[in-house]
Amino acid sequence: MSRSLRIPEGYKSSLTLRETQHAIKYIKDVFQQALSFSLTLDRVSAPLIVRQGSGINDDLNGVERKVDFDIKEIDGKAEVVQSLAKWKRMALYRYGYNIGEGIYTDMNAIRRDDDTDNTHSIFVDQWDWEKVISRDQRTEEFLKETVKNVVKAVAFTKRKVSLRYPQLAAPICDEPFFITTQELEDMYPDKTGHERERLITKEHKTVFLMSIGGKLKSGKKHDGRAPDYDDWALNGDILFWDETLDDSLEISSMGIRVDSESLARQLAECGAEDRMQYKYHQMIADGTLPLTIGGGIGQSRLCMLLLEKAHIGEVQSSVWSEEMISKCAENNIVLL
Repeated sequence: MSRSLRIPEGYKSSLTLRETQHAIKYIKDVFQQALSFSLTLDRVSAPLIVRQGSGINDDLNGVERKVDFDIKEIDGKAEVVQSLAKWKRMALYRYGYNIGEGIYTDMNAIRRDDDTDNTHSIFVDQWDWEKVISRDQRTEEFLKETVKNVVKAVAFTKRKVSLRYPQLAAPICDEPFFITTQELEDMYPDKTGHERERLITKEHKTVFLMSIGGKLKSGKKHDGRAPDYDDWALNGDILFWDETLDDSLEISSMGIRVDSESLARQLAECGAEDRMQYKYHQMIADGTLPLTIGGGIGQSRLCMLLLEKAHIGEVQSSVWSEEMISKCAENNIVLL
């Protein structure tokens, strides 16, 4: 295990295994309806695999190995998606969506190089969503309003869950606190990125941490972001305070997507100009693809937060090391 496993003192799940399974379905049913209504989104189907070399798969931080394989009847290889950040924007164009309209889908991915711990699994399940916006909506104000709508959908779901399971009493703050990564570094210059996130989220309970991807004054990045989907000046992470783990928990990474100008700037900063060979990037550069905002919302992480679980493996079935399985079993953490 590359990350440390945290064991909350005296932990025991408030729900049985069977209750947990019922509650997972309930959360997913309630939240996706609330999100769809709040952001005006249609449910669509999405791929699990894409062609290698298509430029559609998410490169994340640019170093993660994708899961690939050959196919009997097709030349070349296919890859399991790492996210649908690029595919969604192409879909909005292909399906003919207009300004103010959007889509959401269930995204399942495998990230083989992720370090596993209480909140990280090599299996990733998200609601991925994307919405067409106008040029004058590419602003921080519009980003913040969208964040507030996502947080309201989470808070609404929490209220519904608490009515059904009164023993789940940990509160959710429905008013996000907004702060940039540079402002956070200025506040805690001697802390790591995660330490800063924990401190600010413990204080404000729900936080939207903005401007992720570029270098800070220290010369370091708060966190990595691919240069070809989020505009690093107009993106961020939604963080909630997790009472069970006594830590911040990232539920969503989202942002206004790159236009031709920010795409060129960020590719140059990363030395990744070669990506302009792909159709997706060319369609952004020439204005063919619509301007959009979008993000991913972790399904298992949301369930973990609202059901007050200590480990993501309590709400999803995945693969874990024998060491982690053993330690969890010794401490009342029942992995699915």
